[in-house]
Amino acid sequence: MMVRRQAATAVPTASHIWPSGGRHQWASGGVSEPQAHARGHLVYAATGVLAVHTDRGTSVVPANRVAWTPGGFTHQHEAHGDTDMRIVFVTASLARHLPPRPAVFLASGIAREILLAVTGPGSDRYDRAAPDGSTAAGSRLLRVLVDELRESQEEPLHLPEPADDRLRSIARMLTEEPSGNASLAELGRAVGASSRTLSRLLHRELGMTFYEWRTQLRVYRALVLLADGYDTTQTAHACGWANPSSFIEAFAAIIGTTPGRYRATRADGPRGRG
Repeated sequence: MMVRRQAATAVPTASHIWPSGGRHQWASGGVSEPQAHARGHLVYAATGVLAVHTDRGTSVVPANRVAWTPGGFTHQHEAHGDTDMRIVFVTASLARHLPPRPAVFLASGIAREILLAVTGPGSDRYDRAAPDGSTAAGSRLLRVLVDELRESQEEPLHLPEPADDRLRSIARMLTEEPSGNASLAELGRAVGASSRTLSRLLHRELGMTFYEWRTQLRVYRALVLLADGYDTTQTAHACGWANPSSFIEAFAAIIGTTPGRYRATRADGPRGRG
């Protein structure tokens, strides 16, 4: 789940960059080169699903979520489904109001419209100062955007990267085979640790149980499959759920909506300016 320094990179199918941010359109499977910026930045997937990999873990950005990466963090962006990625750089004075670590926030209606406005056609006008020398319109909009994010709670869509090598090995196994139902004891035997030791490590490093960790990994994989066109039943079975109803319940608990409604939202595309 960390930054994939050896991953193959791809070139966006279209890019538009300006001082305050930009827009990259990626074909499914596109992965950016590892990079770091002096300024922190927000990313939003107007279409598709975006994953942001850092050494701290992976943030998954589905519909109506915004990922925050502070300045100085080496990161990669990965597209699942054809993805319209919007990026907004945040000044240091505004960044201090956001967490000093990667995070994911719910995008309110206002936040979403601002993100689309400052990254859509003609958005370069938001980088220009007003004739009277007053604060540029873009700066005012970004203050509102940060205020909206501060008012919203962080979403459980940032999966931290374990520090312990045994947990990292288990994370790889769970990611490569999300449908597997091996117990923690069975996985522990594969990495040379008892289930009790692994449970303590999970609580200390990630603040969650094995069941919670595996469920999050599976839901993240489900977001990718849904973006690639899988239906709810196919996704449920591919990610280890015995029946669609239990998958729908777990998905809704983390994402806040059912898989069917989520797919419909993605099919509708971004609202507002594009």
